[in-house]
Amino acid sequence: MKNKFKLALQRSRPISISLSPNVEKDDVLLALNLLIRPWKWKKGKEIKILENEFANYLGVKYAVSFNSGRSALFAILKALELPEKSNIFFQAFTCNASINPALWLKLNPIYVDCNQENFNIDIDDLKKNIQNNPEAKILIIQHTFGTPANMKEILKVAEENNLILIEDCAHALGAQYYGKMLGTFGKAGFFSFSRDKVISCVYGGMAVTNDPSLAKKLLQLQGKFRQPGTFWILQQLLHPILLYFIILPIYIFFNLGKLFLIFTQILHILSKAVSYEEKQGKMPNYFPKALPNALAISALNQFSKLDKFYIHRKKLFDYYLENLKNTDFVLPEVSREYKPSYLRFTIRHPDAHKIIYNAWHGENILLGDWYTTVIAPFDTNLDKMHYKEGSCLNAEILAETTLNLPTHINIKIEDAERIVNFLKQWK
Repeated sequence: MKNKFKLALQRSRPISISLSPNVEKDDVLLALNLLIRPWKWKKGKEIKILENEFANYLGVKYAVSFNSGRSALFAILKALELPEKSNIFFQAFTCNASINPALWLKLNPIYVDCNQENFNIDIDDLKKNIQNNPEAKILIIQHTFGTPANMKEILKVAEENNLILIEDCAHALGAQYYGKMLGTFGKAGFFSFSRDKVISCVYGGMAVTNDPSLAKKLLQLQGKFRQPGTFWILQQLLHPILLYFIILPIYIFFNLGKLFLIFTQILHILSKAVSYEEKQGKMPNYFPKALPNALAISALNQFSKLDKFYIHRKKLFDYYLENLKNTDFVLPEVSREYKPSYLRFTIRHPDAHKIIYNAWHGENILLGDWYTTVIAPFDTNLDKMHYKEGSCLNAEILAETTLNLPTHINIKIEDAERIVNFLKQWK
């Protein structure tokens, strides 16, 4: 009876992989503090402090902040002054947030397939696409789930074909390839601080470069974009507060927390991670913008916990790796060549979608669904993204067979044990 009660109590407490997973008590108190100090919302010294600390951490000369990773990529592409309809190589198995900045500038995405081992760009398919599109000059490399792409081969291909390399490090803050920080290999890199990334301030991003000419243009664009509106900033400050005190506590009642979240988004009390417009390839009016000071303050607080977060994520990653090694799940590869960010523990199984569904409806465990379509979220209009079905078969297979386990700071070992025990039911 005692064990049954304990099991029932465990199942009543939700485990979530998203919903601003990095939010801790100090982040909530900081948001509350900022809520009553609106004079610090837009302008302040913390913006430049964050940029300087970020540049020093990566070992780059310039870091320029924006209100999202997609705004940072938009600024990089705009600063390169590309002609309309220029071809840009992206990998499939990604988010529309990566593709949209190119579409907003009327550029043309060319999709390269990924490999099934580490979810990153397939070098052979990249070479084939370069042969078919010799006029393309931009290559955007995504480090999927924080696992570094094969930069040795990629740099070689980029140099041989005179491609400008941009790194998508939205998942990869702190990750390294042969001891060198990701984001420092190409002409530029960009990072995201959105709600489910390595560090999070609900929205936020950074563009980095060692090129003084590019940095000058990025700073000019940062000034031109200006700050987002006061109400938008308020939405972001309310997010960790409502999440901590209302949304997560009532997730105990299964869909009630989700319904409350949707309700607040319909009323525009909180913002969505991805808007309807973005799913159609359109640009919302709050992009592109500079990073407001309030979110820079929140990001600095998260940045101070980067090492703590990393140690915790690696501990959980190692736990999953050890306890799922004799199951039917295909586990992530581990290499001595790189240091991942361990943002999520990504596994593969033929019944991935069914597992995600049963985990939530049967066990109150909300597992990750990055990505259930080749360009996420699932209801993204692929035609508007210029994606042709069947062009990236590995990405399409992975979209059907991939699920993610949480590694964030609010997941305890007993949570991981509960997840593992559930997964072991699947053969």
